[in-house]
Amino acid sequence: MNTFENIQALGQQAFKNHLKFLSSGRIEEWVDLFTEDGVLEFPYAPEGTGFPSSVSGKKALFDYMKNFPEHFKVEFENLHFHATLEPTLVIAEFTSKGHAISTGKPYLQKYISLVTTTPEGKIVKYVDFWNPITAFEALNAPLDKFLAPTAE
Repeated sequence: MNTFENIQALGQQAFKNHLKFLSSGRIEEWVDLFTEDGVLEFPYAPEGTGFPSSVSGKKALFDYMKNFPEHFKVEFENLHFHATLEPTLVIAEFTSKGHAISTGKPYLQKYISLVTTTPEGKIVKYVDFWNPITAFEALNAPLDKFLAPTAE
């Protein structure tokens, strides 16, 4: 029988596995944490940059994330789960410590994640609150290509 605590534990374990698989470059295993039509959303995706605001489905998730291990070497730290009244909702805060492989520049990021899972612990929707500019800076990406000029 799936109790509140069991369902919550499965969701939190899926989240821990997400961090483990991503930081170790195990992208196929990372994708398998999602349901077939799982969604990854980026509310802070800069408009007009080609950076997606969402990615849906296992194939698209794999295609989106497959090159992550070639760009970043990271460890995720300071994981804190917030209590929820819904067992299939995981709210997590954590940080990353690492660097961009091509530049050696530090990649230090703070995250807040809202993750909805099935009662069996598969990720249905992952809303990822993070600062994409931190990644652009670590990669020496020309920020003027990503940021719209401000009106004066």
